[in-house]
Amino acid sequence: MAMADRNRSRNNSSAILQVRDLHVYYGQSHALQGVDLTLEAGVHAVVGRNGMGKTTLCNTIMGMLPARRGSIRFMGEEITGLPSYKIAGKGIGYTPQGRRLWPSLTVDEHLRLSDTGGGAWTIERIYDTFPRLAERRRNGGAQLSGGEQQMLAISRALLQDPRLLVLDEPTEGLAPVIVDQVEKLLADLAAESDVAILLIEQNIAVATSIAKDVAIMVNGKISRVMPAAQLRNDRALQERLLGVGRHSHEDVELPEWQAPTEDVAPPAENVSVAPENSPVTASTSRLVYVPPTRWSSATWAEGASSQEIKPEPKKPEAPVRPFDAKPEPVFKEPLTPLEALVGNEIYVVGTFDTKGAELTFIRDRIVDQGLRVRTVDLSTSGKPSSADVPPHLIAPYHRGGAASVFSGERGTSVRAMADAFENWITRQRGIGGIISAAGSGGTALATPAMRRLPIGVPKVMISTVASGDVGQYVGPSDIMMMYSVTDVQGLNQISRQVLANGANAVAGMVKRATGDREKRAQIATKPGLGLTMFGVTTKAIQQITAQLDDDYDCLVFHATGVGGQSMEKLADSGLLAAAIDLTTTEICDMMMGGVFAATEDRFGAFIRSRIPYVGSVGALDMVNFGARDTVPEKYKDRVFVEHNPQVTLMRTTPSENAKMGEWIAGRLNEMTGPVRFLIPEGGVSALDAPGQPFHDPAADKALFDAITARFQEGGNRRLIRVPHNINDPAFATAAVQALEEINPMKRNARYAAV
Repeated sequence: MAMADRNRSRNNSSAILQVRDLHVYYGQSHALQGVDLTLEAGVHAVVGRNGMGKTTLCNTIMGMLPARRGSIRFMGEEITGLPSYKIAGKGIGYTPQGRRLWPSLTVDEHLRLSDTGGGAWTIERIYDTFPRLAERRRNGGAQLSGGEQQMLAISRALLQDPRLLVLDEPTEGLAPVIVDQVEKLLADLAAESDVAILLIEQNIAVATSIAKDVAIMVNGKISRVMPAAQLRNDRALQERLLGVGRHSHEDVELPEWQAPTEDVAPPAENVSVAPENSPVTASTSRLVYVPPTRWSSATWAEGASSQEIKPEPKKPEAPVRPFDAKPEPVFKEPLTPLEALVGNEIYVVGTFDTKGAELTFIRDRIVDQGLRVRTVDLSTSGKPSSADVPPHLIAPYHRGGAASVFSGERGTSVRAMADAFENWITRQRGIGGIISAAGSGGTALATPAMRRLPIGVPKVMISTVASGDVGQYVGPSDIMMMYSVTDVQGLNQISRQVLANGANAVAGMVKRATGDREKRAQIATKPGLGLTMFGVTTKAIQQITAQLDDDYDCLVFHATGVGGQSMEKLADSGLLAAAIDLTTTEICDMMMGGVFAATEDRFGAFIRSRIPYVGSVGALDMVNFGARDTVPEKYKDRVFVEHNPQVTLMRTTPSENAKMGEWIAGRLNEMTGPVRFLIPEGGVSALDAPGQPFHDPAADKALFDAITARFQEGGNRRLIRVPHNINDPAFATAAVQALEEINPMKRNARYAAV
């Protein structure tokens, strides 16, 4: 929209935003149930616990979710049903929960991508308003502190010259000192500009300090709107309306309409009460009304015709804790890895139907240390759940839906729940750490999701299988496995001590991590550089790191199958600025059955993250086996080198190399970030040099030709031939030059020094 048109529209309505009778569904789940909201000017806050519908409201306003019924008017103009880009063009800026920055783009690149030109907000004004961003303009999104990320996310929205700024949880996961900075930033923004703010916030202190009015959101409805000062100064009112100020294991006093006692008081005016025959659950001495969910028959009564939603065959009723009236959207955009690192809430997960006493013991030990806890139940039995997040809120995250989890077949159900939990956890916010306790089945349930969390998020698995081979559970992640000694079944003098140690361990890690994040935000650190090495490429990596160590934090990974996975895990976690993937030998073992095999996802992290990538064919001349008598019979006539009594190396053939070359080139072609791939024409390892046992120019040529034939060169992707062995100094220099060409960080550091 042109600036003049936008200014005219601003004068046509006294209300900036009007939401009327808004209803939104996720499949069969009624998420927003008749929301009414009016924002005249200034700052209007919406507060409520997790799962109440706050983010759903934001996404619906921005056109990212469809409304089934209701109206959204901006500056008097109906915007319901418009696509997101048109809504943004009319003057609504959006800062989503979790910031959603690009890890590989610098601050300045973020701003230039967002700058439409000609508006009141310019990049120069952003730097004047946020001097810290000006200082960090050459730093990537993954190198910013949580507070700096939030400044950048808000700046990105301001460059659209919005009349209304929608902020979803801007202080989530930030340390108190950073929360104070963001709070001041928002207060100044509201006072000094003509931008109105719709603030979605769980931090009551922040919401009531900035906003004039506060709307309380409970189970998809705005239950009450009141002056912010009234809520700020009344602690009892905060506890009654929001349940704040209590630990997760305490019995929370709910609003009167939601928790009728045995001596039922008259309902407040215009407030819903539990209908007759509503499902109830026992809670100490009172009955608690459970709002309708997709699991209860009341779901079908409102907002859906028989043509839209048909009841499924009868399933076991799953209990729902108050405040957990709806599942989150199954296909919500997953977190970027950096977002998941910022948080201080510890997740205690497991099967509460069989391990409830043990998991509750862990939770209580963590709560005693003053930390926030969220319990997550992964049971598939259909029994009542006492967890903050019961199983029926996890199950819809399975691609086949909840029915795939609650199938009645134990083995199938457990596998499906593990998949659902893995999908669910990547969409959570503010995870500070995670802990579980279980036998082999529960360990298999919890650890796949733990592996999906970024490196650095504390992960503790107390397990009966922790004294054996735990590679299948840990994988390339940093899960700490603790042997339970006794079975995880009941509390006794041994299990209490082991469980307490696990709880204390994760609590200590989370406490320390919170402080360390703030220290890292204040101390400039070198960007992480991942490198892969094998014994036969050691000399090459040593020469490369000697040249780059002053500018990068060089992280070298031994290419033994899990080594490559670990490096790519860091890339997925946003902890690498670039990679020199010199030694790709794990592909040999993957294709020929060796013991140090990669997975089919090799190179996947670089495809996803788009970080600068320099690769090569290091040690693709060999397949790794154990002792000589373990080599498969079909390879008996091949060329071997016994590296030691436990490791036997087998030379690859021209046909095998051609096959590998085609596969590698195909994966490289999927990368959309900057790529340089080096071909060492003088040999791919120390054993492939002239005069060495694996020297085979014909085999090397087959590899190089296959890569060259399929490799798709472009401005961002180049193949570089180097007439040297991979361990020669000239090759190391070529690799460093290739990195400098595609990654500006080293050059920027030099310019800054000048």
